[in-house]
Amino acid sequence: MSGCGGGDSSSCSSGSCGSPDAAMAQQDMAINSSLGKIKNKILVMSGKGGVGKSTVSVNLAVGLSKRGYKVGLMDVDLHGPDICRMLNLEDKLADAKVNKHELLPPMQFGDNLKVVSLEYMMEDRDDPIIWRGPLKVQAIRQFIADLAWGDLDYLIIDAPPGTGDEPLTVAQTIPDAHAVVVTTPQEVALADVRKSLNFCKHVKMQVVGMVENMSGFVCPHCSETVEIFKSGGGEKTAKDFGLNFLGKVPVDPKVVIAGDDGAPYLSSDAESPAIDAFTKVIDNVERITKEKKSTLKMAEDSGCGCGGSCNPDTCDC
Repeated sequence: MSGCGGGDSSSCSSGSCGSPDAAMAQQDMAINSSLGKIKNKILVMSGKGGVGKSTVSVNLAVGLSKRGYKVGLMDVDLHGPDICRMLNLEDKLADAKVNKHELLPPMQFGDNLKVVSLEYMMEDRDDPIIWRGPLKVQAIRQFIADLAWGDLDYLIIDAPPGTGDEPLTVAQTIPDAHAVVVTTPQEVALADVRKSLNFCKHVKMQVVGMVENMSGFVCPHCSETVEIFKSGGGEKTAKDFGLNFLGKVPVDPKVVIAGDDGAPYLSSDAESPAIDAFTKVIDNVERITKEKKSTLKMAEDSGCGCGGSCNPDTCDC
């Protein structure tokens, strides 16, 4: 993965050869060069696991690529990477023919979507990743520095849940990244997502908007939507923080099956309430990033740890 050409530190962007300071400076240059060719960088994050963040990431990337945009999809959920399986990508970096001075090729999905995941680098994709923070930081930096992303309209970054090493590394390495925050309607999920929004506020990351996933269940027989997890909590939280609300996406068994089969539902011409909802989310992301000077926002400071759910002038929390 390092792309290191032996002892020649001038060709190494991975930081694994030459003096540490020189190697880091070289990698910083490679990162800046790569990021300079990417117009919009979007970190898809969530406060807790199991809210469908990877499904949103994959369908957002696929949907944008189907509209003719050049898109990259970077999976930085290093302990639980799912992107390769959701796109049925079985490539291995070991099989790629690369000269020692060349950047590494990402995987390709369709004509317009480039993909990288840690599984791409592994011999056995079922092996666990048992890494502490510094190794995770270095892996994410290498994903940017050593991959041949080329010119992109969008780089979609699928992060693990929470506010740990991976989203923090993205915020520090890609200072102009913007966030799409995914939640489900339940209050326990909303309590966690408020932490993600406060994370964005603390690292000064602008937020494209919020997606309320699993907002109702689409019956496979009659196609009616039933609100089994309540609805509207994500929209209310977005309003509390003064953010754009991108849309509500219901649970659709067809979307779940498509993800398990490695054939994202949005890459087909099928119709369903979930596809309509994803289309609206993509419409909003496309519009907001085109008008980002006026429509991208910082999460408003709630003044306390309640995430905007109380009056900061009277709250004692």
